[in-house]
Amino acid sequence: MSTRTYLDWNATSPIRRVVKKTISEALDFWGNPSAIYQEGRVAKALIERARVSIGSICGFPPEDIIFTSGATEGAALALRGKGLHASGIEHECVKAWTKTCLTADKNGIVEINSPLISCLQIANGETGVIQAIPRDLHVTDGTQALGKIPTKEIFEQVKIAFISAHKIGGLKGTGALLKKPEAEINPIIRGGGQEYGFRSGTENVLGIIAFAAALEEADKELKNGEWERVRELRDLLEDILLDEVKDMVIFGREAERLPNTSYFAASGWKSEQQIINLDLSGFAISAGSACSSGKLRSSGVLEAMGVSPQLVSSAIRVSLGPVTDRDDVLRFARLWIDKLKNNRS
Repeated sequence: MSTRTYLDWNATSPIRRVVKKTISEALDFWGNPSAIYQEGRVAKALIERARVSIGSICGFPPEDIIFTSGATEGAALALRGKGLHASGIEHECVKAWTKTCLTADKNGIVEINSPLISCLQIANGETGVIQAIPRDLHVTDGTQALGKIPTKEIFEQVKIAFISAHKIGGLKGTGALLKKPEAEINPIIRGGGQEYGFRSGTENVLGIIAFAAALEEADKELKNGEWERVRELRDLLEDILLDEVKDMVIFGREAERLPNTSYFAASGWKSEQQIINLDLSGFAISAGSACSSGKLRSSGVLEAMGVSPQLVSSAIRVSLGPVTDRDDVLRFARLWIDKLKNNRS
């Protein structure tokens, strides 16, 4: 099998080695965490240790961490029945529960005037644009920002935040809701009363301890400046593309963005054609949110930013990760430029 280059880290990230090791070691601890005998107590202890670790990194006490199946469930738990205000740049799992009352400018920036009745993501998964999160914001989506930029101080000033494990090298099907004691949420899954009664059901022990292991490693990378190296590679990619393709547009480039994300378009070459073409050449890229791009529908984020339908139909996202190197970026840039010119000719 030929070597492939993965450039879709905002969709999901490869499972970390430390996560694989953690899971392997924990497979012997199969007890039900709700059981009061030894096997159950051991499993429960693993969960609580993970809760303390994740809470420490995110700035919440462990009793304010509720484990979920991922960001979509976290959003539902945080938002259901509240009618909060949001904008069109939010993920679909947020827009499903909110009123689209807020607007984004051409750079994807949203201004919040009423934090207590609003929901705003920290960073957009398509453009990478980072928002100024106001104090006492009711809900924030921290899924894309976690592990890529410092988030602890941001989380500490909001009422509720939700995050996901697989974006930072953990397992799919695991997430967490971070909530202040005064924040009200309405349980969706009722039953045995696990997770302080907010999310019943036998806990995903392996997923939870893998989440903590992944976040601990991601936190180290962030503090060691690994994502600044990624930023340099992202900027190199954009400089090369802009130098060669004068009419291309990089969305959100005038705003502060995640260090790894570049969302751009050159009109005339459809997004799905680019994805298929690059895939056959060994590169994994996307047309935006993984939840939407698989359906080949246009980006609601770009539409909310006022981007023309012609550019929206040609937009692709390249998102880098800690293992991406200079050669990956140079090979992708050269290939994309050549294929664009061939398509146009």
